[in-house]
Amino acid sequence: MFTFNRLISRFIAAALLFFMASLAGAEPLRIAVAANFTDTTRDLIALFEETTGHSVAASYGSTGKLFAQIENGAPFDVFQAADSARPEMLENSGSAVSGSRFTYARGKLALWSPETNVFSDPASWLASADFKRLAIANPKTAPYGLAAQQVLKNLSLWDALQPRLVRGDSIAQTFQFVATSNAQAGFVALSQVNAWQNSNGTLWVVPQQMYAPIDQQAVLLSHGKDKPVARQWLDFLRSPQALNLMKDDGYDIAD
Repeated sequence: MFTFNRLISRFIAAALLFFMASLAGAEPLRIAVAANFTDTTRDLIALFEETTGHSVAASYGSTGKLFAQIENGAPFDVFQAADSARPEMLENSGSAVSGSRFTYARGKLALWSPETNVFSDPASWLASADFKRLAIANPKTAPYGLAAQQVLKNLSLWDALQPRLVRGDSIAQTFQFVATSNAQAGFVALSQVNAWQNSNGTLWVVPQQMYAPIDQQAVLLSHGKDKPVARQWLDFLRSPQALNLMKDDGYDIAD
């Protein structure tokens, strides 16, 4: 009996080693993620890899540029955009799996400066144009940039502030413009401010009625349709652990 038990134990150990080795050698899940979701995604990946043993490789950028890469054949398995329009376009074109699209988070726009007491009345400060540069993301490629444009148009300041606007290719670059004082303030994602190491600064969380909802949607791409881990990742994004992490980072959760 002792010998038999030892054989069983060795068999189980060998099977576990083989299983872990196969996971380690497996091709990683490849996800394309909107730049505003970078910090949150890194935390989500760490949790997912720890609990499943799967490897995840993420590429970050503006939603528009990632969309263009996917259209041109980039081998991503999942697309996590900062809008709903582009995932829907991919679904309609057959580049994504029909019925797999859902809103995983709802973003919040903020006007932020790392300096203290920059503005007390944001609308009046913007109207005064008492600054050299105001950073926004490119409205054509970045949904948070489009939201910033909508806010400035709502305040009737879009045309007047054109000479002072500096545009980032993505919301990540826009945040860097402000964090490094290349712009005195900028419209960024609230989640980026929450993740910033320095808690000082001036912040205005823009009322959501001033811009269209930033519904960030995920979709399973055709390249990943036969990968169970891709569907597992999408299910994970809707898990209580993932949703709580997103809330802590400053996102609203879709109904």
